[in-house]
Amino acid sequence: MIKQSLIIGNWKMHKTIKEAEKFIAEVNHQTKESPFTVMIAVPYPFLYAASNVAKKTNIAIGSQNICEHREGPFTGEVSAKMVKDAGGKFSLIGHSERRKHYHETDGQVHQKILRALEEKLTPVLCVGESLDERREEKTKEVLSHQITRALLDFSKDQIKHLVIAYEPVWAIGTGKSATPEMAEEAHQFIYELLQTKFGKDAADSTFILYGGSVNIDNAAQFMQVAHVDGVLIGGASLDVSNFAKIISLRK
Repeated sequence: MIKQSLIIGNWKMHKTIKEAEKFIAEVNHQTKESPFTVMIAVPYPFLYAASNVAKKTNIAIGSQNICEHREGPFTGEVSAKMVKDAGGKFSLIGHSERRKHYHETDGQVHQKILRALEEKLTPVLCVGESLDERREEKTKEVLSHQITRALLDFSKDQIKHLVIAYEPVWAIGTGKSATPEMAEEAHQFIYELLQTKFGKDAADSTFILYGGSVNIDNAAQFMQVAHVDGVLIGGASLDVSNFAKIISLRK
C-alpha cells in the first residue's frame, strides 16, 4: 500500500496568535506543491484562529493534548469535543513530555485515544524509550507495552484512524536523533506488532512517523526508511523557512 507521507509540526509552548496566523499563511504559500499531508499541533488558545487561517490551505490544525474525560469538573482541562469545536482535526496523545512532567499513565493515554475517536479527531499516539531503556536493550519491550496498553481492546476499524509517532525520549529536544537504522528497526517492530494484533490491512493503514530532533539535515534520510510514513517535528517546525523546506522534500 502506498501512502501519502505525513508531516506534523509540534509547536509546544511557543508563538502568539498573530505569529501563528502569519506562520500558517507563509508556510502554505511556500509549499503549495508539496506531496505531503501537513498538520500542526498548536497551543490551545491558538486553535480557533489557526484553524480559521488553515481553512484556506491544505494544512490541518490540532492540539498537543486532550483530557481523558468527556466533560465535567476538571479545572484547566480541554476536552476532545472542545478541540473539535474550535476547528481541530487531530491531537497528539501520550507525548513523552506529558508522560514525564505530568505523569500521564498508559491508562490515561488509552482513554484519551477513545475520546479523540469519539469526536472523529485523529489520535497521534506518541511512544518511545528512554536513554536507559535503549542502553538496556529494552526498546522493543517498551514499545510493545506502550502500544498494547494504549490500544487495549481496540478494533481493526479503530486502528485505521490512528497515527503512531515513534519518538525515542533521549532524542527529543536534545539535538540527538536516532540513526536511520535505529528508526527502521523500531518502525518495523511497530508495524509487525500492529499486524499481529490487528491484521495486515490495519497495519498498512496506520501511519507510523519518526520524531526526535528531526531537522532539515536529517528529515530526508528518515523518510527514505521502510515503514517511516513521515515525521513529527519539534523545534524545526517553529521556523517558517526550515519547516517549509522539510515539507517541500521529495520522498
